[in-house]
Amino acid sequence: MNTDFSLRLSAYGAALLRITLGALFLSHGLTKLLVSTPAGTSAFFQSIGLPGWLAYLTMAIELGLGVALVLGTYARWLGLIGVPLLLGTIVSVHGANGFSFANAGGGWEYPAVWAVMLVVLALVGEGAFALRASNQ
Repeated sequence: MNTDFSLRLSAYGAALLRITLGALFLSHGLTKLLVSTPAGTSAFFQSIGLPGWLAYLTMAIELGLGVALVLGTYARWLGLIGVPLLLGTIVSVHGANGFSFANAGGGWEYPAVWAVMLVVLALVGEGAFALRASNQ
């Protein structure tokens, strides 16, 4: 396969990964904001032993990361902010439910894979269509 063609395909693959991760963050942030509501999300956080203010920070991070990833604004490095967020969901919410996300309460499989995909994005870069690519 032609090297230039392979590089172009890699850039499209990285863009697909970046945009998908951004859409996931937007979906989760908007669900907390519009469906669960900020007050409801805060109450849930408190019910599992987390401070209520952390719900607001989580929503802001999810929405901000979602926009940055979809647009490709320093996404390679900003995406790494999501890794501790997702690892936190494993420790505080999903870890006790076992591995499979199909388990009651959702297991830790999904947030773990999501965190790994963010690390992969940091390694491969923003890809095509990024508004502001990170310097390597």
